[in-house]
Amino acid sequence: MTSAEAKMLDFAPYLPAVLAPSSVRSREIYEQNQHRVYSLAFLMTDSELAAEELMSQAFCRAFRASAEPSVDGIDDALMTELRTYFDIGSVTLNCAPCDRVLGVRRNTLRVELERAVVQLPDTEKLMFLLHDVEGYDHARVARLLETTEEESQRGVHQARLRLRELLAS
Repeated sequence: MTSAEAKMLDFAPYLPAVLAPSSVRSREIYEQNQHRVYSLAFLMTDSELAAEELMSQAFCRAFRASAEPSVDGIDDALMTELRTYFDIGSVTLNCAPCDRVLGVRRNTLRVELERAVVQLPDTEKLMFLLHDVEGYDHARVARLLETTEEESQRGVHQARLRLRELLAS
């Protein structure tokens, strides 16, 4: 090891303080949100490559809009990107009310559930993922998808009915 390398090692503990605080904070924001954004993108696209691309574009959009985007800012950027790939609008499913209990009480494998989710129409799929998977309330889902809370409730309900049908077959 040269003397210059040794001196560099002496400064290593101080490097985080020297780095731009905004770049450290940007990395933290990215790391706190990347799993959620990737999961939504993957379940919407059913493709790892497309999900990576969508996630990248969403974060670029979010960080262009703000140096420290909030969770809502990142969600807004993701919704904008999703709208370029998918026809997200009004609820299209109109499943009949259940007149009998469908046989989905068995142990459903995660892969079976994922296969069923990707078969949902885009709007209902996104509503279901945001509400039932990510835990967003209907007000937040409605704001993100620019719809009403009632439409969000209807969309999630229709998605659940359709998932039951798909899993029972």
